[in-house]
Amino acid sequence: MDRVSRIRLRWEIALVLLLSVGRSAIYAVLGLIQALQREAALGDQTTSLNPSAGAEEFWDVLYQFLGQGFALVPVALAIFFLWEPGISAFRRIGLDFRRFGGDVGRGIALVAVIGIPGLGLYALGRALGLTVLVEASPLDASWWTVPLLLLAALRAGLTEEVIFLGYLFDRLRRLGWGWWAVILSTAALRAAYHAYQGFPSMVGNFAMGVVFGWCYRRWGRVMPLVIAHTVIDVIAFVGYPLAAALWPSLFAPAPAPSGTPTPTPTA
Repeated sequence: MDRVSRIRLRWEIALVLLLSVGRSAIYAVLGLIQALQREAALGDQTTSLNPSAGAEEFWDVLYQFLGQGFALVPVALAIFFLWEPGISAFRRIGLDFRRFGGDVGRGIALVAVIGIPGLGLYALGRALGLTVLVEASPLDASWWTVPLLLLAALRAGLTEEVIFLGYLFDRLRRLGWGWWAVILSTAALRAAYHAYQGFPSMVGNFAMGVVFGWCYRRWGRVMPLVIAHTVIDVIAFVGYPLAAALWPSLFAPAPAPSGTPTPTPTA
């Protein structure tokens, strides 16, 4: 690859990252730094992934659905950049349905291998006070809650796996990076992307990035990884109200402090 092509490729990578996971990683790291500077301990703080909107606030709900849709634009941009004359980008990265049965089987296996331990690591981090409380979904469910959560899970799976694996693996390899350099660097970026949740979640997501990167290198298909990521997030998002009810000390937000009642004057 000549010098001009390498410079253009570096700019392309920077633009895709600044539109998607790279931008979120920067905000996540800054959020963690801010959280560490607050007086409250990290384990006593809360962050929300899919904030609630009132059931009758039609426009708010509509904007949330549109927000999830527009968040997929960087994924479309990455696929566009991967497209070459006569070669489908979907086929190149394995984001198609040619081996859907096998992809589902591999995805479910990854949920058991990396997803369940990851959720356990989050619970351990909460118990040790090292992880921010993540409100994965609103506790006051409405008719639109589950469809929106399913869409959010699919968006997260497509965004992270298509960009971290399908796009960055191709581009960094073209720049001459070795396979393990690519796997470890994208895993580190994935960890930074989740830094706002605290250090245990960063460790868990780094491990997930290494495993997913190794699997993508071996299988050459991003579809089972998208399936695994989506299922993990569906479990986390939809199961969050149940977890908050069963283990409120770990997963439920602290009740808002009530104001001091004003004494009623007596005659």
